[in-house]
Amino acid sequence: MNLLFILVGLVLLIFGGHWLLKAAVGFSLRLEIPKIVIGMTVVSFATSAPELIVSIKSALDGHADIAFGNVIGSNIANLGLVLAITILISTISVEKSFYKTDWPVMIISSLLLYGFIAFDGVLQQYEGIILFSFLVIFLVYLLKFQKTAVVDELPEDDEDLPLYKDVLFLAIGGVALWGGSELLIDGAVGMAKHFNVSERVIGITIVSIGTSIPELAASVIAVLKKEKAISLGNLIGSNVFNILAVLGITSMITPITITDQRLLSSDIFWMLGISFLIFPLVFAPVKMKLTWKEGLILLFLYLLFMYKMFF
Repeated sequence: MNLLFILVGLVLLIFGGHWLLKAAVGFSLRLEIPKIVIGMTVVSFATSAPELIVSIKSALDGHADIAFGNVIGSNIANLGLVLAITILISTISVEKSFYKTDWPVMIISSLLLYGFIAFDGVLQQYEGIILFSFLVIFLVYLLKFQKTAVVDELPEDDEDLPLYKDVLFLAIGGVALWGGSELLIDGAVGMAKHFNVSERVIGITIVSIGTSIPELAASVIAVLKKEKAISLGNLIGSNVFNILAVLGITSMITPITITDQRLLSSDIFWMLGISFLIFPLVFAPVKMKLTWKEGLILLFLYLLFMYKMFF
């Protein structure tokens, strides 16, 4: 039953996120917001909605390790799994914005999070406000100075929909996200108890991989279709949003208190390590390109991380 709850919860989260995205884009077009602004704000928040809802629900239900593990695991999965599989299928070129804005902001966000959580094991409400404020500053900076660095992330079918359809997608998307998060967390907590493993392990493995599935599907489909340049910036942007928006907003609602110390003594260092490693991989051996060799390195590290989780 727990596994069924998890699977149904993940399906609802994925569809809920997609429907919410269609509604968000529809309303934005109706309000005549420029596409560049929609792509960076509305789309980014909508695609992070599953992680956000799951983390808020986990923290409010007293399962802070699932909330924190979900974000740490998602960030490791985005680079070690999603990016690795993408570049194993096809070499990708890296934009200059990688070393000018994307990577530095991801590292600053990651180090900020580490600084806030390392000493007392609690992400306080004022720390959440600082994280979220940093996100707002970053978005304003991008909109003012880096417009060309932003890939149009709008869905292919970003046409104007009738108002009733926008409202319908918003309603069913919201309900699906809520229902999916309830089922996923109930199933994850139940599975943790049944197999006598920690909520940290469930959060970092099943929950985080589940909420990273949309990024993986989108990346692989885009590479196979050769339609849209897959930018490393999209995955790095997802990591930035996970820290600054998901953990920022969650801790603003309720402080996140870590109970499993391995999240602080091991897992967060894996996230920092893989985040730092991306920089030299982009420049060596082939400058500004990521090939199957780098993909193998990242995938090996991700599998090693998973192995260390259980053994």
